[in-house]
Amino acid sequence: MKSDRKKPVAEEKDEAFLSRWSRKKEEVRRAPPPEPAPKSVDPQSPAPALPPVDQLNLESDYRAFFHPKVGEDVRRSALKKLFSDPRFNVMDGLDVYIDDYSKTEPIPPEMLAGLRQAQNILQWAKEDAEERERKEREKESQLRASGEPPRAVEPPAAPAPDASNAAPAVSPESPEPRKS
Repeated sequence: MKSDRKKPVAEEKDEAFLSRWSRKKEEVRRAPPPEPAPKSVDPQSPAPALPPVDQLNLESDYRAFFHPKVGEDVRRSALKKLFSDPRFNVMDGLDVYIDDYSKTEPIPPEMLAGLRQAQNILQWAKEDAEERERKEREKESQLRASGEPPRAVEPPAAPAPDASNAAPAVSPESPEPRKS
């Protein structure tokens, strides 16, 4: 691929990199400062005649509305008119926030039941509920066998996590973890 850059002058080829860099930097320092860009609008000039905001369209010249003596409310109304044009209100198809995320069920239950992962999760929840019911029945039968009146027991707020992934419980008295 060819480069559009000019070839260095013969003396620049022989000159060391740092020497050339230093020389060019010195040339820039000695060059006269660039003249400031002329201001496009003189703040001392009178305010320009403005077209009615109702008649503005996309092809209109909006520069006059940016004169320092034009009121902020007039400037804003002109810009509001400009950006209300339908060409500025085209929705980008790649915008990630245009979907309706307020849907309560983004996946239908039929599809969710068909997913293998969902089946495993639902099976785990079902086994957990059956295990809790079995333990409650065992406690009740033990209480009846011992002759004590049954106490009202509140159900747990949420299902317990899988015990194989849980950290071992530590008692406050001993530093060693106990197995649960």
